[in-house]
Amino acid sequence: MGKEYRAKSFKSGNSVAIRMPAALGIEPDREWTVTDEDGKLTIEPIPLTTAKIDVSSFWGKAAPMVHVPSPREDFDPRPSETKS
Repeated sequence: MGKEYRAKSFKSGNSVAIRMPAALGIEPDREWTVTDEDGKLTIEPIPLTTAKIDVSSFWGKAAPMVHVPSPREDFDPRPSETKS
């Protein structure tokens, strides 16, 4: 069994919230699942997911790219390219 902490419930709008001790290191704005099993509440964090974008519909939609010849003359040469 892990370490036991005391928490306090309070009214927040039309809901009841539980203030968790800072020692638990719970970050704010995280979503949790709450399970009620015979009056015993269990909270578990919902895994963080990264947003994924389906890019298959983007194929061929971009304007044609223009080739820029190298080296560009509007830049000074790189120090590694100059000979002393």
